[in-house]
Amino acid sequence: TAIRGGIISAKMNLIPVRRGYWGNRIGTPHTMPMKLHGKSASVRVRLIPAPRGSGIVGSMTTKKIMSFAGVTDIFSCSCGHTRTKGNFMKATFAALKASYGYLTPDLWKPTHFVKHPYQEFTDYLAQSKSAPSY
Repeated sequence: TAIRGGIISAKMNLIPVRRGYWGNRIGTPHTMPMKLHGKSASVRVRLIPAPRGSGIVGSMTTKKIMSFAGVTDIFSCSCGHTRTKGNFMKATFAALKASYGYLTPDLWKPTHFVKHPYQEFTDYLAQSKSAPSY
């Protein structure tokens, strides 16, 4: 049925939203970790991290999407034909989707350095060998 198809489509389009801090890392993450932008048709949306307590500065559509995402403080900037709600929501969703698109140092895997073979076996190679006796 159409309802079941809508539920399956909604579950398939779930995305992780990366949240961060503005300033010091005190308390729970409340804003975005960096500036993000999204685009859909003629609408461009830019999400800018905000200090704690500033709230969601933007339209009602942005406030609703950000509250669903768990973001409590953010500034938004938009341009284009934002009265088209569908494109505006898609652009905001694309900006949220880009939050995990950046690889920042806190997401780097630990590097395990391996010595070059010449450096690893330098002690063995430096040993003086006795002259072969024939």
